[in-house]
Amino acid sequence: MLEDKKRWNDRYLENPMPQAVSPLLEKYIEHVKIGEALDVACGTGRNTHYLADLGFYVDAIDISDYALDRVKNSSTINKLDTDLDKYNITPNKYDLIVNINYLNRRLVSQMKDALKTGGVVVFETFIVAHGDFNLPTTNLDYLLRKNELLHSFIGMDIIYYEERIDTNLKGERVKIASLVAKKS
Repeated sequence: MLEDKKRWNDRYLENPMPQAVSPLLEKYIEHVKIGEALDVACGTGRNTHYLADLGFYVDAIDISDYALDRVKNSSTINKLDTDLDKYNITPNKYDLIVNINYLNRRLVSQMKDALKTGGVVVFETFIVAHGDFNLPTTNLDYLLRKNELLHSFIGMDIIYYEERIDTNLKGERVKIASLVAKKS
């Protein structure tokens, strides 16, 4: 865990993360009842702050204490400094789960169980793009396969799903999968 914490702290120091709210979250927030929210791998809190400002009580989870120190202190934000490889999400607790630019397959089924009836998941992350854009191969454990995100949330009401080519923070072309789904 300490090695992961150091790696993520260094990453936040060297490559500042975006401060703007995820456009996917902002676009589909109207589908969510304000209540309890979980921001998985919240980073410096761009989505956490947005949700708290809307009236959500937010559990903001990240392994980087450097990033969590940048999440504002608020009575509506619960900052959790933890290793997501070991963390378990409380069942039937959340009206909204946000997962942007992060993949931990172990947590996907827990996310579905953690949503209350009518709860919504907003999930967006990278897809394998071997050789497509002349990028170095990264750890495949952290990249989705084609249609994997959609298949992972089968059984939920899919509000939106898309796989597309986009540009990352370094200006490189990447593949992204985006999903918004509601638990019925």
